[in-house]
Amino acid sequence: MPQSRLSTAIQDGLLVLGAGHVGLMRPPASFDISDLPRDAVSVMHSYYPDVADWQIAGHTVTQDLAPCETAIVVVPRAKAQAQAMIAQACATASLVVVDGQRTDGVDSLFKACRKRLGDIASITKGHGRLFWFPATTAFADWAATGPVQGPHGFFTAAGVFSDGAVDAGSALLAQALPPKLPARMADLGAGWGYLAQAVLARDSVASLDLIEAEALSLQCARLNVTDPRARFHWADALRFTPDKAYDGIVMNPPFHVGRAADAGLGRAFIQAASRLLAPHGKLWMVANRHLPYEQAMSENFRNVDIIGGNNAFKLFHATKPTR
Repeated sequence: MPQSRLSTAIQDGLLVLGAGHVGLMRPPASFDISDLPRDAVSVMHSYYPDVADWQIAGHTVTQDLAPCETAIVVVPRAKAQAQAMIAQACATASLVVVDGQRTDGVDSLFKACRKRLGDIASITKGHGRLFWFPATTAFADWAATGPVQGPHGFFTAAGVFSDGAVDAGSALLAQALPPKLPARMADLGAGWGYLAQAVLARDSVASLDLIEAEALSLQCARLNVTDPRARFHWADALRFTPDKAYDGIVMNPPFHVGRAADAGLGRAFIQAASRLLAPHGKLWMVANRHLPYEQAMSENFRNVDIIGGNNAFKLFHATKPTR
């Protein structure tokens, strides 16, 4: 395995960490910490699969950054979220280290930091950049303000899927749902709750479980979906086990891991839906038209129909799960 940017900077003597606690901010489970003092490391994360992996590896994981000597910001895809993480690191640590890929915008973030601070120590390697600087108040205006209600009336936050706008695929599926839905419903990958509101507006729904891996999204969903029939689960939909199988499921499954498209993730959601449904259960799903989900649908459901779509999306209805 190639040496990581962080290990290179430490082993070459370019980055010297002070004695004390090291806080990792939103690192993927594969993030290299081999040159960090293990007992001094804790993880700040809100994405459940990564949280579970870090906990299995024996690390303390929290959703807020604990006071630390060094904070390592692992750059996320969303620019506003990355900026907020740097502001949080500056308010909590003495030394701020930022590590990310060019495809996630680390170079533009580096330039923005240099504009405010002047020269900053940096190395480039593996299609990415690592840079570091002493904590400063220069980025106080980048601090996150929490969920914000947009012109569409929903609360969203930087870093959540479709922040600030209703996803076109979810809107298409919401319009296609029948007037009456099964009693016990679930929304897999519920996001900030747009589909959930559409489900609860239909007749005969007795309960709806919102299952979402990103705690930031679920925080928004709690603000958007105040119906007492809704229950919120911070969990990995692929591993989640309810107390009773569902009568119906709606979903707009994710298909990105970072910036890389991965149709396998959507196929895994289809398998999970089949597993979570009762034998009489029904699935309504929207997917980008270019994604090849037809085989996965036919392998996991006996009856599969295309019930609509447009040039960008296709809508599926499936019954009689096979798992």
